[in-house]
Amino acid sequence: QLDRTERIKNCQNPDFCKKFVVDYYFEKVQKLKFGVYDIDNKSFDLNDDDYLGGVECTLGQVVSSSVFTRPLELEQGKPAGKGTLTVSAEEIKDTRVVYLEIEARNLDKKDFLGKSDPFLEFYRQSDAGTWQLVYRSEVIKNNLNPCWSKFSVPLQTFCGGDFNKPIKVQCADHDSDGSHDLIGTFEMNLTQLQKADGSSPVEFECIHPEKKQKKKSYKNSGIIRIKSCKIETEYSFLDYVMGGCQINFTVGVDFTGSNGDPRSPDSLHYISPDGINEYLIAIWSVGSVVQDYDTDKLFPAFGFGAQVPPTWQVSHEFALNFNPSNPYCEGIQGIVDAYRQILPQIRLYGPTNFSPIINHVARFAAHSAHQGAAAQYFILLIITDGEITDLDQTRQAIVNASKLPMSIIIVGVGEADFKAMEFLDGDNGVLKSPTGEPAARDIVQFVPFRQFKNAPREALSQMVLAEVPKQLVSYYKWQGWPPMKPP
Repeated sequence: QLDRTERIKNCQNPDFCKKFVVDYYFEKVQKLKFGVYDIDNKSFDLNDDDYLGGVECTLGQVVSSSVFTRPLELEQGKPAGKGTLTVSAEEIKDTRVVYLEIEARNLDKKDFLGKSDPFLEFYRQSDAGTWQLVYRSEVIKNNLNPCWSKFSVPLQTFCGGDFNKPIKVQCADHDSDGSHDLIGTFEMNLTQLQKADGSSPVEFECIHPEKKQKKKSYKNSGIIRIKSCKIETEYSFLDYVMGGCQINFTVGVDFTGSNGDPRSPDSLHYISPDGINEYLIAIWSVGSVVQDYDTDKLFPAFGFGAQVPPTWQVSHEFALNFNPSNPYCEGIQGIVDAYRQILPQIRLYGPTNFSPIINHVARFAAHSAHQGAAAQYFILLIITDGEITDLDQTRQAIVNASKLPMSIIIVGVGEADFKAMEFLDGDNGVLKSPTGEPAARDIVQFVPFRQFKNAPREALSQMVLAEVPKQLVSYYKWQGWPPMKPP
């Protein structure tokens, strides 16, 4: 049991006010069960109370529907009268971020030989009255009129979302031995900062308390100028999904000869007596998580690298259901069924070309991007046994796709050398096209299946999908597109 609501007496249509807090992970299927009880006693134990029915679902289903209503059931498929349960979800956090540009004028000289090396520290006052450090700027060497680079702090961190909460700023001269000398300090709040804009900065006198006491003629130790203060909303993955962004899932399956003859037990496409192989496990693991975020549950699925009847031409993007005008499969089960049916009908061949299928999905992503709204995001899952033949074209395709609302997941099956895949993943540096153009964002996640041979099935989908929310948010942030229905 995670939590329970308050008890509402004598009511058939209760509206519970208590909210549950659940940690949310896109890359896991998080199963939830809501149980409704009629409580007529004081004991905490629910076994002596009447069970009115429950609802089982996943957290993904709840967050991807603006309002989630289901009939209460006594057990799976057995309705509990006419009762229904409605769950709504929201993400708790202040998603605003403060961006500041700050410079100083005429700071005190603290070093005997050179000028000061100033830096700033910002503190917020806690409810208990103590000061907590929230941000420290970079040090600017040897400069009494420094201009610090623009920086950002989450609003929640900066002032707890309270625009009148005092913020203490200290300006100090940096010494490499850590004995920094205070230049001066002052207090301000966000309401004052917000008045700053390019033409009229907000200025504060930097005061050194000891100097002020000693000298009657002391004015200040310099002026700190807030050149600009902007407050912007940082949207999260959930903001986009709850705002109506659809995630479109496409699968590409490698049917090249190096997989081995599907009829032979040592082939990667051999379906074992219990009905699975590595290709099927990969489709199930990733697909079962993604499908909760796709309303129509229709997934295009393609094969590449095989000779396809009736002409036996080699194709690098053929529909798994052999229907090029409608390559959509119903649900993950539909992809699995199409895969099983097509295996005996094609001839595994080669080479291993990725770019056609990447470009295929990119065309849809480009069409969606032209609409200029955070409406659709595309995930392409490619399952392959190894070496890429068209590495240069694939690099170019990925760099092009990095400017579109899409992510590419590559699952490597079998024991091949996956160096090229790791190179495409871009985690060790930015991927560049053959002409030297860098990817706009990192959109490829590569995972070798062998690392997950003996792990629970969820482990694969978690590893594979952990990057997707970041990639989706980074794309829409880069475009400057808010969710279609902002929170």
